[in-house]
Amino acid sequence: MKDKSCRCCSTSRRQFLTRGAGVLGATAAAVLLPGTVSADPAGHASLPPPTGRYVLKNGVVISMDPNVGNFERADVLIEGKKIIAIGPDLKIDRDVRKVEAEGCIIIPGFIDTHHHQHQTAMRGLLAEAILINDGQPDNDFTYGNIVINKLNPVLRPEDVYLALLISSYSQLNAGVTTVVDTSQISNSPSHSDAAIQAFIDSGRRTLMAYSSGSGPDARYPQDIHRLKARYFTAENPLLSLAMGAELLPGFRQNWALAREMGIPIVSHVVGLFGHEEVMGEIRAEKLLGPDNLLIHCTGLGKENWQYIAQSGARLTIAAATELTMRQGMPPFQQALDLAIQPSLSSDVECAMSADFFTQMRTSYTLQRGLINQRVLDGEQNVPALISCHDVLRFATLEGAKAAHLDSRTGSLTPGKEADIVMLRADTLNVMPLNNAAGTIVTLMDTSNVDTVIVAGKMLKQNGKMLGVDQAALRVKIEASRDYLLKAAEVKRHLF
Repeated sequence: MKDKSCRCCSTSRRQFLTRGAGVLGATAAAVLLPGTVSADPAGHASLPPPTGRYVLKNGVVISMDPNVGNFERADVLIEGKKIIAIGPDLKIDRDVRKVEAEGCIIIPGFIDTHHHQHQTAMRGLLAEAILINDGQPDNDFTYGNIVINKLNPVLRPEDVYLALLISSYSQLNAGVTTVVDTSQISNSPSHSDAAIQAFIDSGRRTLMAYSSGSGPDARYPQDIHRLKARYFTAENPLLSLAMGAELLPGFRQNWALAREMGIPIVSHVVGLFGHEEVMGEIRAEKLLGPDNLLIHCTGLGKENWQYIAQSGARLTIAAATELTMRQGMPPFQQALDLAIQPSLSSDVECAMSADFFTQMRTSYTLQRGLINQRVLDGEQNVPALISCHDVLRFATLEGAKAAHLDSRTGSLTPGKEADIVMLRADTLNVMPLNNAAGTIVTLMDTSNVDTVIVAGKMLKQNGKMLGVDQAALRVKIEASRDYLLKAAEVKRHLF
């Protein structure tokens, strides 16, 4: 899957993991083992993953496509990259490989529409931090101070590659088949190359929101032309490109450049940063459109919300980090009141888990808790409570729409690519199965993710990731973390 248009600057997985051998140690051969045979949770050897034409048999199916519907028991036929048919007792040729899905719920893969994956080595480092120093006492240990000012500038290309590869594997393991990576690590063209190589090597569907970086070697935004020509071609069909363009001076030019190139625009909108006023300027100039994906949208007033709804712009809400990092109340109700269907995102793993059971459960309990309190306070004619199916739709189909990928993924629809997750519903933590969407949203966790398929290729089988050497990756990410903390003069407070 490597791009061959420029041999002199092509970079392989092996090169990224071996660059600076004193830091990252062993070669990539110890990290990715494509021929590895998986084992099920009991330790039994599994057959190699099916390829070509195969069928998922006898699962509960939630399609997220009203024209397809849901099935208590059905088969999903896959050929190459695509879903061919869905229904009970499909007539299948004898030579078609059968994958037993009894006891599982089959759904579209989860879609994370805003994730800063380059921060993997910083996982949990800011678990109790807030976003910025807003004048309150004892809050110098903030995301802005530690990550933006200190850690991001010292990231090397090999740190970026490793972080994005591990984060991608981790989310695949949790059933997240597509990500919008908010790639704020364009410290140099080599950093951007490293990021993209990690996306390719992971095998996951990725919309890269190419964003600004730190330091004298940064080439944002002009390097986007080189990146698009080199990587975003038919040779890398799982890659898509967007412009990460923040509401800073010069954003109008960056938005215009993205529109000239015909790619989406991804921007953070946070009232805490004064974006209510900037959004007023955007409203006056009528700059928003369906190609905008807006992140957070906390702290906005009624007029700006009405304008967002009229513009057709998309929205991603990262409820867990918004709540814990003092970014403002997640604006589910503002969006829903205007018929804006949000997507969900994880934001930063330095503060919160990136698995989508966390994101769904946080979103579900928050919206219902706020509406329930309004009822208890005596308010009449309150908005409707969201359902588990609503939240599952936010996590799948609405995510695909936000990423401009809904023609390919987001629902189990014949003709779309097979981005599919099988969730075990016969385990101790969820059995017996009584409500499929309710079980996923309120009861399941990552241990229920049995099988993960991206564009027809099985990347996880019987609860095990295929071809991933976790022990080798751990050695490398710990070495990367140690380098970053030392270089940035940041202490790790284990206790």
